[in-house]
Amino acid sequence: MTAMTKKAKNFKKSKSGLYLSIGSTAFGAISVAKQAKLARKENDTLRLIDAAVSAAAIVTGLAILYRELKRLGDDDVLLG
Repeated sequence: MTAMTKKAKNFKKSKSGLYLSIGSTAFGAISVAKQAKLARKENDTLRLIDAAVSAAAIVTGLAILYRELKRLGDDDVLLG
């Protein structure tokens, strides 16, 4: 494993990496909201279901990232 690969893996498990993941996941919510709005406007049930499933995936992903962020905080002696 190269040094650059190790750095990338460690960044993924760092607080800043988690914040970046949370931000990019939340940014995906914008496109899902647009998709749901368009589906409602066009009365497209299938697209509306797709938007709902995508929204559920985003919520689940954010919950997992939040849990990891809390877990990192628990390991920090200064945070208590």
